[in-house]
Amino acid sequence: MQSQLHIIGGGLAGSEAAWQAAEAGVRVTLHEMRTKTRRTEAHQTDKLAELVCSNSFRSDDAETSAIGCLHEEMRRAGSLILAKADAHRIPAGGALAMDREAFSAAVQSALESHPNITVTREEITGLPPAEWGNCIIATGPLTSAALAESIRAATGEEHLAFFDAIAPIVHTESINFEIAWFQSRYDKGTGKDYINCPMTRAHYADFIAALLAAEKTEFREWEKNTPYFEGCLPIEVMAERGPETLRFGPMKPVGLTNPRGEKPYAVVQLRQDNVLGTLYNMVGFQTKLKYGEQQGVFRAIPGLENAEFARLGGIHRNTFINSPRVLDGALRLKAKPHIRFAGQVTGVEGYVESAACGLLAGRFAAAELLGKTLAPPPSTTAMGALLAHITGGHYESVTPQSETIAGLDTGTITPQQVRGDNQSFQPMNINFGLFPPLEDKIGKKDRKRAYCARALRDLDAWLSVQ
Repeated sequence: MQSQLHIIGGGLAGSEAAWQAAEAGVRVTLHEMRTKTRRTEAHQTDKLAELVCSNSFRSDDAETSAIGCLHEEMRRAGSLILAKADAHRIPAGGALAMDREAFSAAVQSALESHPNITVTREEITGLPPAEWGNCIIATGPLTSAALAESIRAATGEEHLAFFDAIAPIVHTESINFEIAWFQSRYDKGTGKDYINCPMTRAHYADFIAALLAAEKTEFREWEKNTPYFEGCLPIEVMAERGPETLRFGPMKPVGLTNPRGEKPYAVVQLRQDNVLGTLYNMVGFQTKLKYGEQQGVFRAIPGLENAEFARLGGIHRNTFINSPRVLDGALRLKAKPHIRFAGQVTGVEGYVESAACGLLAGRFAAAELLGKTLAPPPSTTAMGALLAHITGGHYESVTPQSETIAGLDTGTITPQQVRGDNQSFQPMNINFGLFPPLEDKIGKKDRKRAYCARALRDLDAWLSVQ
């Protein structure tokens, strides 16, 4: 009799987990609550693996970037998510971005056509019944209220939560190219993968003032103390931290040359969002401004004065469990070991990190069902470092580091976030601060390259014994 695995949630993590387990020979039932008529606060379609926020998987540099290294590890492990991202790639400088609709359609088609996978459209309102046996909960940051309450009751822990914001998308034809120009930061990729809107000092000052004065989304009383994730702050929250914060963050003008001669004081970048190039999203412009305010504030940006928006920015509440307390090293719920968790609900942050977590959960579950033993990947690998972080094995002494995504600084990881302190456990992108220190003393210039080389070498060794 063929082994059976139930997976709840058809996002990036659930889709990847289903693929990995099915490829190993396990029969999988993938449960997804979204239908043609039912959505979540953030999803716009019923497609599996829908990209809700950005359409970018960030830097694809596997030699000096932690996220690029994670990409390559997943490719070598047969990741469905990376295979379809590569197949539907669109220009984005040094980043891996894709046509979001083509990508999710391809993932869904692959899963629905796999002989070992059955996709069912239904909401699971409580923890999986015991008769289901091995299960993976990959419901993401928007877990339904009923299931979330069941998880809380089973773990004995209150969920932690933060707000995640969505950036606006602009119709390309509405951008004024007498002001804006195509160029990648430092001419990476094709050198023309981004649209740039320049600001003078006066434009920038006016923009900051308008941003701070604009009306924001009102939170409900019980939501007001929910923290933001530092790597995905709303643009107005960044502006509140100081007038120059944005100019040294997503609006920094470095690595760009205005073809009209005047050096910009700040720059708004837009990244291609679909393969046709008809849509571009505003990089780093996730926001909680009300819709009417967004149009006024963003159309004051030079080059966007006549902008037509395919989607305005938004905000939604994300939840995640205190994984170091409630999960073991194989992502099993300590209180109910037949249940595993995967994806953002575990406290990994980011599309690729979520899919990587699903990859591991799918492999762990398949091995268990097939009567095999699967050791976790070494903590020297990107996947292993991420797993160690969320299951409590992260390092006590780590120097804060910033992860650069396509030339944009996405925020500094604080020492509190990387300490093995369950009380302060926070969502985390992959970064070199999660990797064990290098054994040899290597200069700062070559350190990232050494981390990546070691990770891929150790990942290959891990895969070879499976």
